[in-house]
Amino acid sequence: MTIYPLTSAVPIPPVAQPGAAEQAKAQSQEPAGETARRIVFWEEAARDLDWATPWHTSHTWEPARPLETSVREPALNPSVAEQSPAAELLLTVPLTVPKIEWFAGGRLNVAVNCVERHVAAGRGAKVALYFEGEPGDRRAITYAELQQEVSRAANALLSLGIGKGDRVVIYLPVIPETVIITLAVARIGAIHSLVFGGFSAEALRFRVEDTGAKLLVTTDGQYRRGRAVPVKANADAAIAGENAVEHVLVVRRTGSDVDWTPGRDVWWHDAVGTASPEHQAEAFDAETPLFIMYTSGTTGKPKGLVHTSGGYLTQAAWSYRHLFSHPDPSQRDADVHWCTADLAWVTAHTYEIYGPLANGATQVIYEGTPNTPDPGRHFEIIARYGVTSYYTAPTLVRSLMGWFPDGVPAGYDLSSIRLLGTVGEAINPEAWRWFRTHVGGGTTPVVDTWWQSETGATVLSPSQTDTGFKPGCASRALPGLSVKIVDDDGVQIPAGVQGHIVVDGTGPGMARTVWGDPQRYLDSYWRKYARQGYFLAGDGAKYDGDGDIWILGRTDDVLNVSGHRLSTIEIESALVSHPLVVEAGVAPVADPLTGHAIAAFVVLPPGTATPSGADLTEELRAHVAGEIGPIAKPAAVIVVPDVPKTRSGKIMRRLLTQLYEGTALGDTTSLQNEASIAGIVAALAQRKKETL
Repeated sequence: MTIYPLTSAVPIPPVAQPGAAEQAKAQSQEPAGETARRIVFWEEAARDLDWATPWHTSHTWEPARPLETSVREPALNPSVAEQSPAAELLLTVPLTVPKIEWFAGGRLNVAVNCVERHVAAGRGAKVALYFEGEPGDRRAITYAELQQEVSRAANALLSLGIGKGDRVVIYLPVIPETVIITLAVARIGAIHSLVFGGFSAEALRFRVEDTGAKLLVTTDGQYRRGRAVPVKANADAAIAGENAVEHVLVVRRTGSDVDWTPGRDVWWHDAVGTASPEHQAEAFDAETPLFIMYTSGTTGKPKGLVHTSGGYLTQAAWSYRHLFSHPDPSQRDADVHWCTADLAWVTAHTYEIYGPLANGATQVIYEGTPNTPDPGRHFEIIARYGVTSYYTAPTLVRSLMGWFPDGVPAGYDLSSIRLLGTVGEAINPEAWRWFRTHVGGGTTPVVDTWWQSETGATVLSPSQTDTGFKPGCASRALPGLSVKIVDDDGVQIPAGVQGHIVVDGTGPGMARTVWGDPQRYLDSYWRKYARQGYFLAGDGAKYDGDGDIWILGRTDDVLNVSGHRLSTIEIESALVSHPLVVEAGVAPVADPLTGHAIAAFVVLPPGTATPSGADLTEELRAHVAGEIGPIAKPAAVIVVPDVPKTRSGKIMRRLLTQLYEGTALGDTTSLQNEASIAGIVAALAQRKKETL
């Protein structure tokens, strides 16, 4: 175990327990001086927050170690010739779960850092949130008003019996109450878990039961695609069985009729609206759990990743400022940030709740869909509020391309935009160019960010001050972080070769464990490279000749055609570069001769006359062959209304394979567009009929 005590601002080698420095170096392959500089970097970032008690130990890192005494220590530090056998050994031996700790001994209150300290600094009149509802209702909430509302909600939580360590599941749309209750939970030291308001009762049930939540916060309904959609009925169904829920706190949003359980159900306006706006906040230890974030669950049930308070807020606040704040601090009061993610997604936690608010920023939150009542809704919002940084998913960019192939219509004033950003998965170069040209005016910086629920904040991204951007390239690690691209044995690979991206220098925002299942945390992320101490991200990547990094999609999405490893994202990007295709999902399907064949599911622009299946297939096959090479030609091309995506905008390629092969669908609880499944089934049935 390596322990890094509080240092000065001058980088010094870490002070460690006997032998621990050497152990850590063997584990991480990172020179001790580099580790020390990384620790000092995050110490300086943490000092930008308000701490009630300073920390005494900056960072503690205890890598995975063998539990069995029969496993020889050299197995974790083999020679190059022994690397592969050692890696195989570590797949079977019992290991300890890695221990990650930051700012031990330090105490702070996350909500105070996001709201109260700005009011105390005389900035209470600054707008914290511009809210726009889908029907057109609007609110501007200042930091002073937000402080009062969060204090009311904190008092209401206490009156409902919620205290430190209790779990609160929040099943709400993108409305101010979602931000308020999230901060209130953090303020009293409880743990929140936000659930996408479009998820099914079964998806919600799993999260309620897995967290052991005492309180469920929901709403009567939400506005979606121009109509009021019931929500509380799903909440009621989710908690109908055995669980720990004692109360359901209900926000009145649409005025829809709801079933009511007296004694259990409580209206927000009764509990929060009448509570005192004064609340004395308590400081909590830096490692106090802050929230549980559930992953997509592509294999097995979703994983509940646990993020803690001090380290997460440090990285969220610093990375928001680095990525999105005006480079000139004197100009930051003019910043208006808009992260378009649903508040239940980790991107919204970091860059729509905690990161912006910790910096005292002004931001926009929008309840509805981007094409309600028309596809220009986002452009209207950008113009109305003078949005300066617009951070969204490649999925939405491709949708905008399809709606506006010739660019943004005249009449939408997007001149306020200073910065664009993308998140979710690698953006296709063609979509990147359209985004920058038509939304960013051709010269706006684009921060193409790569990170995960597990890392808590951005790991790779260009800087907004860069002068040469590469469309679709995640570029390089942010300061204070380090990554490598390695082969199966953990050896760094040369440029142009696809490998596994690993994080060999994590930040303080890294998830600490999987809720209730530390063994899964070990096995999912740390076991494969336990010898080196690398975090396995699960994405494929490659270096280019400049040393910049290109993300190639999930490693389990890689296609192996006649021994050639092909990236799904590269093939999808080639398809999207064709004028007939605005969205593409590529999946491997079994083939007795080549191992994998390529099935391409493509979405055409609205109103496009679909060519015959054979003609379109040959045209797109030829196009991909020209862009990548003959080996990458799809064996099948299927036109579909939409491709299945998670709420974070990632294409669920696993479902495409299962639908094509007719096998049972795996977990679909993270699917945001369930209607896409029926559309794909119908398209496949039509294709089969045509080929008989």
